[in-house]
Amino acid sequence: MLRSVRARTTAGATVVVAGALIAIGLAVVLLLRSSLDERTDLEAEVTAREVAAQLANGTQPARLDLPDADEHPVQVVDASGRVRAADDDLRAIAGAGVRPAPRAPAAAEEDDDDDDEAPPRGQVSTRVEHATGTATVEDQTAEYRFAIVQVSTPSGETFNVYAGTSLATTREAVGTVARAMLVGLPVLLVVVAGVTWLVTRRALRPVEAIRAELAAITSSGDLTRRVPEPRSRDEVANLAVTTNATLAALEESAERQRGFVADASHELRSPIASLRTQLEVAAAHPELLDLDGAVDDVVRLQHLAADLLLLARLDAGDRPAPAEARPVELADLVRDEAFRRNAVANGVEFDLSVRASPRVAGPRGRMERVLGNLLDNAQRHAEHVGLITLDEADGHAVLEVADDGPGVPAAERERVFERFVRLDDARGRDEGGAGLGLAIARDLVRAQGGTLTLGAAPGGGARFVVRVPVCGTTGSGQAGNR
Repeated sequence: MLRSVRARTTAGATVVVAGALIAIGLAVVLLLRSSLDERTDLEAEVTAREVAAQLANGTQPARLDLPDADEHPVQVVDASGRVRAADDDLRAIAGAGVRPAPRAPAAAEEDDDDDDEAPPRGQVSTRVEHATGTATVEDQTAEYRFAIVQVSTPSGETFNVYAGTSLATTREAVGTVARAMLVGLPVLLVVVAGVTWLVTRRALRPVEAIRAELAAITSSGDLTRRVPEPRSRDEVANLAVTTNATLAALEESAERQRGFVADASHELRSPIASLRTQLEVAAAHPELLDLDGAVDDVVRLQHLAADLLLLARLDAGDRPAPAEARPVELADLVRDEAFRRNAVANGVEFDLSVRASPRVAGPRGRMERVLGNLLDNAQRHAEHVGLITLDEADGHAVLEVADDGPGVPAAERERVFERFVRLDDARGRDEGGAGLGLAIARDLVRAQGGTLTLGAAPGGGARFVVRVPVCGTTGSGQAGNR
């Protein structure tokens, strides 16, 4: 069984070449045989017409100049079927349809166009017949190709002239070519198979190198290694480039996962240690139990665990169920969240400007989480006022959340979206934050096919811009403040 690509390629190429060579060989032999047969017929016809021309000129059959019987056996048959002229060495002609010559037509019928009649007096018929038969010359019988030509003498006597050309040369030439092809075909197929095997082996050598390196990377777990890239610009080189790109992505993902696990462990260690300390103190001195602090630590752990679980689901490519993916009215969501925030006295007032009512794909809980995280960040860093703007442009819902806080330096605006990253100012002012809110918001927006960017607000604070594809609009909203 042909298991390897090299063996299947070699076998396929050999079979295809064999079929092509056999077809070509048969065509060549048939064409050669046809060409030689035409040449043989022409030689026999020329010989027959030369003899017939002598008779048409009035030469008596006994005085005809006949060619050598070894090359062209010739005999002349009259209307009664009697042989009137033949070479002395010619013994007999058989199988060529020897028959009597037709009777000469009467004078009144000399213009008759009937092909069965003899030609007019002193003329050679334009018709010629060919037949294959044998001729015995000096006790040696051989196969010949005969031409039969009719002729009428000036005296009105008619004859059939039979002239033959040996088929031995034709048969020998065709046989020689056929034998040469039969001998050369296997040799050529062996050469084709060998060359295909070597070329395929050379072509697949980079693939084997890639496979071996991938096996070594798998066994060692070292994602920093890369497979060799051939210098050629072919499909194998493209495979190596793509494989290295995949390894680079895997390495980055693994590094990110390790960093995520390390950061998560660090963030979980503090509340767990604090909660354990409180519980141990309470076990020894119940009167010293700080119940509110313990509850705060448990809530912090609960939020952190929920955030970590959500990030893990997003990294795994989690997609909402069809039942949860119903369109979300962003205008209603923004109004409800702004009203809820403003209803709580927290020192920051949110102004709302709704300029359109776009609808985006659900689930609603994810968009609530995005808006909630952005408002939490604005509320944490704003001095007095935050601004929420909702609009629609170029088929996207555009949600902006800005504050009047100190803002974020341009060099740090991408870092704030990294997981567990908290700037120095945020670390000093954040109470219990793990640095996951903005990272979760961006991952949720990207899962919706949108973008989340950070820039500077007109008042100098931070301005977050969310762009998410819409799935239809329900109308225009009125600008307003709340």
